[in-house]
Amino acid sequence: MCEKELWVYLLAYNLTRLLMAQAALQTDVHPRQMRVKHTVQLWTEWVARGLAGLTASHSDNLFRVIVQRKVGHRPDRIESRARKRRPKSYQWLKVPRVKARRQVRLYGYLPNVSP
Repeated sequence: MCEKELWVYLLAYNLTRLLMAQAALQTDVHPRQMRVKHTVQLWTEWVARGLAGLTASHSDNLFRVIVQRKVGHRPDRIESRARKRRPKSYQWLKVPRVKARRQVRLYGYLPNVSP
């Protein structure tokens, strides 16, 4: 069942992209400038109102509405693949805090000793 569900999601995504490509061809807009979420919301509303299988003028209206909301200009939108937090160079605290404080007072550092 999980595999079927995955295939249905992929099918829905590809159908949404197909709808966006058709809108792009009709209105001379690049498909990457359109919003997927906006297209899905419009399509579900379009189907709910029963306008999905009507004339070509209705589909032209849908394409025009899909193209109205474009992805905003987001300069320098590159995310690096790096960890945000760096590993600390401190050892793990393996003794109770009270004992660790005593050891730091006595030695000036926490010796690597297990409990």
